[in-house]
Amino acid sequence: MHIPDGYLSPSTCGVMYAASAPVWYLSARKVSKTLTAKKVPLLSVFAAFSFVVMMFNVPVPGGTTAHAVGGTLMAIVLGPWAATIGVSIALLVQAIFFGDGGILTYGANCFNMAIVLPFVGYFVYWLTSRGAEPGSGRQWLAIALGSYAGINAAAFCAALELGIQPLLFHTANGTPLYCPFNLSQTIPAMMIAHLTIAGIAEVIATEGVLAFTRRSLHLGLNTDIGKKEVTA
Repeated sequence: MHIPDGYLSPSTCGVMYAASAPVWYLSARKVSKTLTAKKVPLLSVFAAFSFVVMMFNVPVPGGTTAHAVGGTLMAIVLGPWAATIGVSIALLVQAIFFGDGGILTYGANCFNMAIVLPFVGYFVYWLTSRGAEPGSGRQWLAIALGSYAGINAAAFCAALELGIQPLLFHTANGTPLYCPFNLSQTIPAMMIAHLTIAGIAEVIATEGVLAFTRRSLHLGLNTDIGKKEVTA
């Protein structure tokens, strides 16, 4: 769901940078205090994984793409604040070196995929897994629901950002200056693609990697880190 430059107005981009900046600041502070030295390399690995899975883009009508992200995966293991840092770094590398997502729209892309996605995904996971035994069927269901909800929440935000452009920014005769598609077009285009293809891909990626790390690295699927960070 990378939004390229030219589809959002400069003022919209400015607003999205302003909305993302406080979360980046808080994330950096909280991660520096709560992330142990043992898990810093894990954050790097997950950021690299997010970078790779986001490169498999499926074009979506309206000027964006559908793909898995891996944000809920990071949020479940390391906490949503660390996930914000990890996904933001992956998006920055993609924007600068691969032109996947714009520089002006970087704040919007991070708001959608590095902030909304991991926090919504983690909250749904935490809400539905409370009291579940580690590795139980209910916990794996909660992981699936969280990852599915997170990526679709991010897609909905991107659809709103694109769809309001013709309403707010147009010439005197009504010609759109930026994204030419309105909400009645961007919301179905984004949500159909993510409710079907990208949402399922996100669930498979999240559960597959968590199953692997749980077996290989002996990581428990618990919410202790996330609870402390969210309520801090």
